[in-house]
Amino acid sequence: MKDTDDSAIWQRDEPDSPCVRVCVIHPAEGICAGCLRTRDEIAAWRCMTPEARRAVMDLLPERAPRLKKRRGGRAARRAG
Repeated sequence: MKDTDDSAIWQRDEPDSPCVRVCVIHPAEGICAGCLRTRDEIAAWRCMTPEARRAVMDLLPERAPRLKKRRGGRAARRAG
């Protein structure tokens, strides 16, 4: 029996999923708090071409600030 490196068989030239297993869709922004993808992007990920996945990955850094905005909290309640 030939000794092969099985890991080489399963390597593909495509972006891995950005999923970090924090799957919570932000109600106002409509993106996942963990990976920053939309519901549609998450659902379609398996069927996307590597190029389409890279295009989504390129958009993710721009989305991060959308979830970092403070929307009030205790300080806003006290001011009101």
